[in-house]
Amino acid sequence: MTLKIRDAKPEDEARWRELWADYLAFYEVTVEADITDATWRRVFDPASAIFMRVAAVDDRVMGFTLSLTHEGTWIRGKDCYLEDLFVDPAARGKGVGRALMDDLVSLCTKNGWSRLYWHTSEQNKTARALYDSYVKSDGHLRYRINF
Repeated sequence: MTLKIRDAKPEDEARWRELWADYLAFYEVTVEADITDATWRRVFDPASAIFMRVAAVDDRVMGFTLSLTHEGTWIRGKDCYLEDLFVDPAARGKGVGRALMDDLVSLCTKNGWSRLYWHTSEQNKTARALYDSYVKSDGHLRYRINF
């Protein structure tokens, strides 16, 4: 198995959309098609803070991260927010999720970003086991008002 983490490329779109649909199904959420389209476009828009990294296993995209950087009020550098991480079920348990996380840690170090943070569902025990191997939860709860 050859695993490579890299920036997303325009030719990854069809495969990413398959994985994105599986990711949304996992979380039992619906995202309107125009939002999915906009997300894909933002990845390649130099004015957007959103970036995507993909895990290619033997040249097939088997996972992705969608992240963004932003300024913060408690730091000098930038925060990196990992918004989405998904690995194809066929590739789970083979180090793909860990490679994607290691890649983000490396990018943060290389770019001088101050922090990497993310959220996940309390019920997502598989992801939490991976995330807990990096750092324990800081105990903060998330609140969200949708408009």
